[in-house]
Amino acid sequence: MQRADAGVAGLAAVVALAVVMLATDQAAGYDRITGSPLKSRSEVIAQHGMAATSHPLATQIALDVLKQGGNAIDAAIAANAALTLMEPTGNGLGGDVFAIVWHAESGQLHGYNGSGRSPQSLTLEWFLENGYEDIPQRGPLPVSVPGVVDGWFALHERFGELPMADILAPTIAYARDGHPVPELIAWYWARSVPVLAEWPGFLEQFTIDGRAPRAGELWKNPGIANTLQQLADEGRDAFYRGDIARTIADYMAEHGGFLSYEDLASHTGEWIEPVSTNYRGVEVWQLPPNGQGIAALQILNILEGFDLAEYGFGSPEHVHLFTEAKKLAFEDRARHYADLDFMAVDVDWLISKDYAEERRALIDPTRAASTVAAGRPQLNEGDTINLAIADRHGNMVSLIQSNYRGKGSGMTPPGLGFILQNRGEMFVLREGHPNTYSPGKRPFHTIIPAFLTREGEPWVSFGLMGGGMQPQGHAQIVINLVDFGMTLQAAGDAPRIHHSGSTEPTGQALAMTDGGQLQLESGFAYETVRRLLEMGHRVTWAQGPYGGYQAVERDARHGVWIGASESRKDGQAAGY
Repeated sequence: MQRADAGVAGLAAVVALAVVMLATDQAAGYDRITGSPLKSRSEVIAQHGMAATSHPLATQIALDVLKQGGNAIDAAIAANAALTLMEPTGNGLGGDVFAIVWHAESGQLHGYNGSGRSPQSLTLEWFLENGYEDIPQRGPLPVSVPGVVDGWFALHERFGELPMADILAPTIAYARDGHPVPELIAWYWARSVPVLAEWPGFLEQFTIDGRAPRAGELWKNPGIANTLQQLADEGRDAFYRGDIARTIADYMAEHGGFLSYEDLASHTGEWIEPVSTNYRGVEVWQLPPNGQGIAALQILNILEGFDLAEYGFGSPEHVHLFTEAKKLAFEDRARHYADLDFMAVDVDWLISKDYAEERRALIDPTRAASTVAAGRPQLNEGDTINLAIADRHGNMVSLIQSNYRGKGSGMTPPGLGFILQNRGEMFVLREGHPNTYSPGKRPFHTIIPAFLTREGEPWVSFGLMGGGMQPQGHAQIVINLVDFGMTLQAAGDAPRIHHSGSTEPTGQALAMTDGGQLQLESGFAYETVRRLLEMGHRVTWAQGPYGGYQAVERDARHGVWIGASESRKDGQAAGY
């Protein structure tokens, strides 16, 4: 009996040792047996088109649009429409949208900023006179103009091929007939119900007898079906100048809000030039503020001065240097990023190599910084979904859309089937800050699309959701692809680094004073964690998973598309 117990114990020890060895090898980012980069699944490879979204049914809708003769822009709109119905925990018709489009015929990148502005009748003085130090997270006060519908029609007018009615038809059918709710979305949905239940219209339109739909349960939303049908029949003005706008305005006025019919009627998005930095031969593209995309460019510029490939993925040096670069970029993010019409900092200088060299010199390669200050750049004399789609013509789209804080403000106008965003929470209620509240101003935005080119040719369209995780995640995806040679799927599946505690653009945290918290997903070696602690990092349990990654890559050598979908989400990459 004792010998048997000893044998079992010995076997257990061997198994435990093997698990530790495997975990250590995995922490290095590679499979111990094959030597290949770790990934949860193989890349999807197809010849004529590719779609990667956070919901399999949205991916299938995008592919159907491509097969019917639509292009990547049509498919992106169709997929986003589907996600407003199927993943209301992350986006909706009440939110904003940003996109980067590679237009194959012209060989150019185009950027679109579809963020809405604050109500004209609401002022900073009103907030201060009524005792507000910060804008509330939910309810009527953080609501800004929804920009997504205008964004769809702007993208479609410039690049679309199929009629908008055909693009919206699949989602309208699913909204009327029902669709099964995936498990992760069901989990987030259940969490949102007690948080948003107090706001008028939410329980009636987003619950079943006061509860969230369960995984596998069919969900119908006749309100959004009717709203989308109006858009299909009457165009974008139905939302901003028609009955939908009147319903929103009347509802907001009834419940203490300031968003008016005039605010909606005057809204327009903006075509903007993407900005970029070259990281070891790869051009990394983002949109300029009021989004936070240039933070990823600043991080990469700083890190370009270090040989990350030599250190290796998951090494203490890799994690430490990334975290320190993030701290520096995020202090600039907190102090300088805002609506370009109100921003005094020169974006070109912020993302320049000279400025990165100045900031890089502040990093101690052996010690974590407890405090860092924003730089002094030159002045001018201004819960989320993402998807990536490519088509047979070579067009590629990176699109990201959000209500902010998952389902948004909770304000749910009657009969429309969607919730208004709470993006206005990101404004600062004190004078002198670039993101200070002002009527008709676009708030600081967290949602950012990304694109990579090499030698002027399109390479990767991608995005990664998650508030302040987004620029951190974008930079990590680029580093995984470029420095560590990972495949598209492995670059997204590799364990992620998340640092919190930097100064926030909202002013709610005025300064980082204790170095913040370094949170690592499982997969990093204990030796790395121990060394990081010795260097002064406050390493804590991950509150993740961090991000929601979708990507499409152009394999020009073989003339095919490669797709990758986030293993941390319900999503799917598929092609034809």
